[in-house]
Amino acid sequence: MNIETKWLEDFVALANTRSFSASARQRHVTQPAFSRRIRALEQTVGATLVDRSTTPVDLTPEGQLFLVTARNLVEQLNESLGHLRGLAIANEALDIVAAQSLALSFFPPWISRLQQGIGELPTRLVAMNVGEAIHVLREGKCDLMLAYYDPYASMQLDSEVFPSFSIGQVKMLPVSLPNEDGKPRFPLAGSESIPYLAYTQGAFLGSSVRMLLKNDALRLRLRTVYETAMAEGLKGMVLQGLGLAWIPDFCIREELKSGRLVRAGGEEWDVPLEIRLYRCSLVHKPGVEKLWRQMQKLPRDFLQA
Repeated sequence: MNIETKWLEDFVALANTRSFSASARQRHVTQPAFSRRIRALEQTVGATLVDRSTTPVDLTPEGQLFLVTARNLVEQLNESLGHLRGLAIANEALDIVAAQSLALSFFPPWISRLQQGIGELPTRLVAMNVGEAIHVLREGKCDLMLAYYDPYASMQLDSEVFPSFSIGQVKMLPVSLPNEDGKPRFPLAGSESIPYLAYTQGAFLGSSVRMLLKNDALRLRLRTVYETAMAEGLKGMVLQGLGLAWIPDFCIREELKSGRLVRAGGEEWDVPLEIRLYRCSLVHKPGVEKLWRQMQKLPRDFLQA
């Protein structure tokens, strides 16, 4: 198989722009020449990589899978050339995407603990919702993904292509502002209608809470008064006394300790969740490979936050 490097670079450019004309300008060739090079790549690979029936163009399932390999090869080649030219950075930062609440409250203490075991680890962190993070990981646009794991969630990743480490066990707790007597202003055990601060339909944490409430909808009188995809956003609304919400325990440790927030129900209302660190096995960035090997040597309890 004889694949030219420029074809791979062309394909990566097309995946980014979703436009043959824009990609041709970016690659400094005419559009007909650019189209011929993409065709040549497809013929060599033996699969249709681009769906030309849509506007903007999209990648076929085969194209999505090949994109990770193409990006990896181009990046490895550029990295090797950089080393040869003396341009490589000694400690290249790892690009990590994480769920919003994990980026704000979980990541700082966890990465600090991890570095005690493996040494300094330069990182770049971007917070986004879980669905977006999975898309970024699948397209090879990040090195690692920090996300919640729920075996009953609809969005699952192939463990062969996307191996992971379990790095934390957390619970989502129903919480409320307390009354003057320290009891929850909006208890789940009450008979009154409860103002409910909910996750939006597409939010990953929302699906876990909905699974819990599915069998208890008849005995609970929840009326949704606010929705957001962010746990921190719900926390802020709960602190204003506007209702009850399920929030990851690591986000509200200080508030529970100080009594600013209280549990609105017993442990039967808790939602257990796991936190995992994912990578794509098709990407062989040296920094990721090194981190993965080091993490495999650490005791399991050291990895757990």
